[in-house]
Amino acid sequence: MTKCDELLARNVHSILDALPEGVFISDAAGVSLCVNRMYEQLTGLTQEQIEGKNVRDLMQEGTFDCILNPEIVRTGRPTTRVQQLKNGKKLVLMGFPVFDAQGALCLVCTFARDVSLLASLQEQVAGQCKLIEQINDQLACVAQGSNTFKEPLYASRAMEEVTSLLRRFAKTDATVLILGETGSGKDVFARFTHAHSARSDKVLLKVDCGGISETLTESELFGYMPGAFTGASNKGKAGYFEIANGATVFLDEVGELPLAMQTRLLRVLQDGEIMRVGASSPRKVDVRIIAATNRDLAACVEEGTFRRDLFYRLNVATVAIPPLRQRREDVRVLAEHFLAQFCAKYRKALAFMDVTLERLAAYDWPGNVRELQNLVHSLVITLNGPLVSPRDLPTHISGLRQDAPETAEKYLYDSRPLREIMAEKEREFLLKAVEVHGSVQRVADFFHTNRSTIFRKLQGAKKTQ
Repeated sequence: MTKCDELLARNVHSILDALPEGVFISDAAGVSLCVNRMYEQLTGLTQEQIEGKNVRDLMQEGTFDCILNPEIVRTGRPTTRVQQLKNGKKLVLMGFPVFDAQGALCLVCTFARDVSLLASLQEQVAGQCKLIEQINDQLACVAQGSNTFKEPLYASRAMEEVTSLLRRFAKTDATVLILGETGSGKDVFARFTHAHSARSDKVLLKVDCGGISETLTESELFGYMPGAFTGASNKGKAGYFEIANGATVFLDEVGELPLAMQTRLLRVLQDGEIMRVGASSPRKVDVRIIAATNRDLAACVEEGTFRRDLFYRLNVATVAIPPLRQRREDVRVLAEHFLAQFCAKYRKALAFMDVTLERLAAYDWPGNVRELQNLVHSLVITLNGPLVSPRDLPTHISGLRQDAPETAEKYLYDSRPLREIMAEKEREFLLKAVEVHGSVQRVADFFHTNRSTIFRKLQGAKKTQ
């Protein structure tokens, strides 16, 4: 025997005890030879209780309900079974034959694993898979709609009060209800609230309650079980509330929800539970709800189109966004912001004349901020600049007839010095003349002046701007 063999022989029990699985070794006759420490822990049986006993006797005594030794000795092949002990514990047994130098079966080595431990590992794996699926769903939702946030722009005292109130609401986990006309910026202030909350590092999942078809609303919001309806995925699908578990759900235009869905939303708010379509038991969810609507929910309650109890649940932390016509000082800030945004996008250089901004501020904006944004977008696309005058605005905003000859009216409210206004008008005239005649020299010849005068007036007007 070599030194290596001697070393292994002296430490064989220590080697077996180091294994993470239970080991039970018996000979070809079924006599128990040894077990390791893990086997003793799994079964509660000690080496002294087992050593020298035949596995058939142990089964007759009721210690085991099944054994592998006889079958492996008979077949010479590995075998796997589930064994139940007296204490009710279940083990997965995997038995292997051991052959001597002559090829005769001399030992049976059985490895034992705790089924409950395997089940626990399976649950952990399933939990991780569910978490990965939830993250993937969140990423998909973020990809569908931008989750970026920008601080709202305003100059009015009214909007300062709104943002101050929302900052206070954001610090709590209370349901927030944002009221306001279409286009008033409810989406912006919902994101503002989320960004200042304790859940700001999580996803804000926006649900357009008016944009989901009534037949799909239930499955989209609450998810469904495998095969719950025709066309359903055989894996099932998580709804918006499950996807946003631990985060925030923004219910835009919540007043558009069908009454049946209002009942289910009430359960989320009251009990923190959702029921998937086709499920028999509820699931707990932890979501913060921010809702918005352009409807008068109190009037909807009286009309019977909105549940009274849901209205009370939503009407906890409520804020109303004033329409743009009630905060005209915000028009200039927003218009110039949108102008800079779209000019950067289309690589243009435009600026509003003061009188133009005054005309914009005087308009009532029935479409609110969205209407202003769309108007500025249109101006940037259609104009070459450099200034946006009142005549560039639609007639219902400017008050000017597009077919009327240009007059000095648009300069009546211009606060610049007269020389700057006149220089600008002269430059506009000369630019148009160059465009018509084709060159500065031809313009100089046509108007009986020299080229240097034309260049000076063109350059001098630029400097005054």
